[in-house]
Formats: sequence, structure tokens, C-alpha cells
Amino acid sequence: MTSFSLALRLAVASSLLGINLLLGGCTSTGGPVSLTEVREFADASAKLGGYTELSRRYRDTYEREQPYLPAGADKLARENDAKRRAVYEDFMSVQKALVLYMQTLSLLAGDARYDLSASIDDLGNGLKANTESGLQQRHISAYTGLTRLLTRVIASGYQNRSVETMVRDGDADVQVLLEAMISLTRLYYKTNENEKKTILGIFDVELPLAKGRDERMLVTLAKVHYMNKASEYKLIDRRYDLALQGLTKVALGHQKLRENLHKLTQADVKLMLSNYGKDLRMIREGLAGD
Repeated sequence: MTSFSLALRLAVASSLLGINLLLGGCTSTGGPVSLTEVREFADASAKLGGYTELSRRYRDTYEREQPYLPAGADKLARENDAKRRAVYEDFMSVQKALVLYMQTLSLLAGDARYDLSASIDDLGNGLKANTESGLQQRHISAYTGLTRLLTRVIASGYQNRSVETMVRDGDADVQVLLEAMISLTRLYYKTNENEKKTILGIFDVELPLAKGRDERMLVTLAKVHYMNKASEYKLIDRRYDLALQGLTKVALGHQKLRENLHKLTQADVKLMLSNYGKDLRMIREGLAGD
């Protein structure tokens, strides 16, 4: 073999090796780099759960407490019921926007491509400020900003959009809306505490006074009902705790994602995002188990 032929073979082999390395770096789930951990974090965030159920529970407070209310308290309870129902759709719209954002982020970090445009139509017509609920103008502005971002990205078929630009453009609004969801969940918890005191308080007052022989069966039934209601509230309290933990994890995870946009392929960043995803899945399993 001539020296020229050997040199040619070496040059071709070197070129093929370079092409293989280049292609090897482009076959991952997110384009040129593997963004598996980003996708898994976004999926876990979108599927967290808990908030929807607790929002419905907040809305339906009057239905549960009405049989236990004294006649004089019913008028005020009805007024509060009307206020809760008036803001319910706004509370749900906040969650829908964040879920759609996380679904979009997951798509950008993965191979799959499917149409999310129908979800845009389900977001509603915007939020209204409500001093009693805690929704403020900055929450409304964040909602408007995020829905406009989602509309642009989804309507364009995700063209010229990457995980990096999506997170960079959306993080500020995402953080404000997650803060709103955390505040609303605390509002739900406070409302539930008042309901618990109203309902269980009746038994705490009335049961010690029921001592007559003829009331024995009634007292027994009341005690059983009391224990069932106490167990229900204990379970719901745990769901509030898990929901707050989950929302806080989503906020922290997205903040870390924003801070490490240029280091998403580094092992420590991938491990960190993976751990956030695992924590969120564990919280979701806890909510489902309850």
C-alpha cells in the first residue's frame, strides 16, 4: 500500500468519525442535546394534581356546611357562596395556563409533536382582580403575558422556539402565577379550617349536653358521624400540605431551570432536574393514594 493510499484512508476514517460524533450529538430527545430531564420535570409539573380538587372543594363549601348552620348564619353563608362561585373560573384559568405552559415546554424538550391549540381556547377570556381572593393586577398581567406567549408558540407550530427561549420568556410570568396558586391554596385551607370549626364545633358543644337515656342511639350516631367528619378533614389537611409542597417544588424547579439554561447538559444540572421530577411524582402519588 502506498503512503498516499494510507493517508487517504486515514483521512476518510477521520472524517467519518467526526460525522458519527456530530450525528451522535443530534439524536437525543431535545435536538442537539438530550433534554430528557427537562421533559420529565415539565411532565411531572403538568400532572401534579391536587389544585383542581381543592378549588372545587373551596367552591362547594356552602353545600357541605349548610345543614349545620344556624338559621341566622345562612344569609351570610349564601353571600359567601356566591362570591366563591364568581371567582372559581378565574382560579381554574390560572392553573390551565400553567399546565399548558408545562405541556408546551415538554414538547419542546422531546421528540413528540401534537396539537395543543384546542387548549388555548379553553383558557378563558382573562382574569379579574379580586381583593378578597388575593388576585392582583400583577397576577392578571402575568396571566395575560403567559397566554400571549403560549398563543404565539403553539400557533406558529413551535417554529424557531427552543427550551431556552421558552423558559427565558416565560419564567417571570410562571413564577408570579405559581405564587398566585400557592396563595389561593392557602385561602382554600383557611376556608376549610373555618368550615371544620363550624361543623365539628356543633358536636363539641351539643354532645356533652345529650345525656338522656332516650338519646343514646342518637348520640351514638352523632359520635360516628363526628369521627367520619374528623377523618375527612384530617385527610383534606394532608392534601393541602401536599399541594403546597408540589407547587413550591414546581416554582423552585423552574427557577433552577432558568438559572442553568446554558448548562442543561451538565451532569449536576441533569441530576438536579431529575430529582425535582422525582419529588413531584412522589407528591402526585401521595395525592392519588389519599
